[in-house]
Amino acid sequence: MQFVFDGHNDVLLRLWTHSKDGSDPIAEFADGTTVGHIDAHRAREGGLSGGLCAIYIPSGDLVFADPDADGRYVTPMAAPLDPLPSLAIANEMAAIALRLDQAGAWRLCRTVKDIRSAMADGIFAAVMHMEGCEAIGADLSALEVFYAAGLRSLGPVWSRHNVFGHGVPFAFPMSPDTAPGLTDAGFALVRECNRLGILIDLAHITEKGFWDVAKKTDQPLVASHSNAHALTPVARNLTDRQLDAIRESRGLVGINYATAMLRADGRSDSDTPLADMIRHIDYLVNRIGIDCVALGSDFDGATIPEEIGDAAGNQKLIAALREVGYADADLAKLARENWLRILAQAWREDHA
Repeated sequence: MQFVFDGHNDVLLRLWTHSKDGSDPIAEFADGTTVGHIDAHRAREGGLSGGLCAIYIPSGDLVFADPDADGRYVTPMAAPLDPLPSLAIANEMAAIALRLDQAGAWRLCRTVKDIRSAMADGIFAAVMHMEGCEAIGADLSALEVFYAAGLRSLGPVWSRHNVFGHGVPFAFPMSPDTAPGLTDAGFALVRECNRLGILIDLAHITEKGFWDVAKKTDQPLVASHSNAHALTPVARNLTDRQLDAIRESRGLVGINYATAMLRADGRSDSDTPLADMIRHIDYLVNRIGIDCVALGSDFDGATIPEEIGDAAGNQKLIAALREVGYADADLAKLARENWLRILAQAWREDHA
């Protein structure tokens, strides 16, 4: 088994949503459930030993568009969020992350040493991530508070606009060059992330925003859960030019398991073969190198191939990669070591 450290999941969103209906989020994760993709038992079964766990504020007005007769679709952008309710929800999700840590259901990690220690102890190594920074606000006053709570990674925007910048829509086929990039507040956020050592994630930002971050960050360029636009031209995927910049920075792309970002037709359909995932992995490895590719499943946030199903099926992808010729040393890089290298660099650790 190749133990996996995964670049993106939405398990905190699922636990928070279910808690509003009376579910105990600690029991749901620790004791297991039949819903969603991740809990402690299924993660252990599939070798999912940790990952970046997103604080994400849902957009209630988002309705995904259906494809037309030619398979094309453009989902209207979700409206910007009010910062104060967003902060309240983010605090509730962060509290769940901290309670899971206190209960021993997972270990909230702030260093790569923490991650490796949790993995050695057989405890899920969770890193707190924020997907869209509406909860932080333009004055950045909440950033250090979340950092103290364990935040070590963030994406300035989700697929909606906010005070920091602009996100790309869910659309096929479409270029990621859909709107402006960072605002002045966005540039200030990048500077603060560089100062504190918080990883900046480019997964949902426009192409102009990508280049804005690239000009100002002192970190490797990272898209935690994105695929190759050349193979699946959804707006969320990365162009070859973006991929080349990631390679030049010795950054990373985490393969997204979302079927709409894998399939040549851009459809969200669980009947998607692992061959489509391998096609994207092969393309990225050939374009940017084995050291710059990893996994970013989007578990609990997307429709994924039914052959994987949930976290318990994660090793099926590893087995499929081994079958097409990936050696164990390369599988270790794809599964965890590339992520741990990137995190150590962004967090300014001497040793990973």
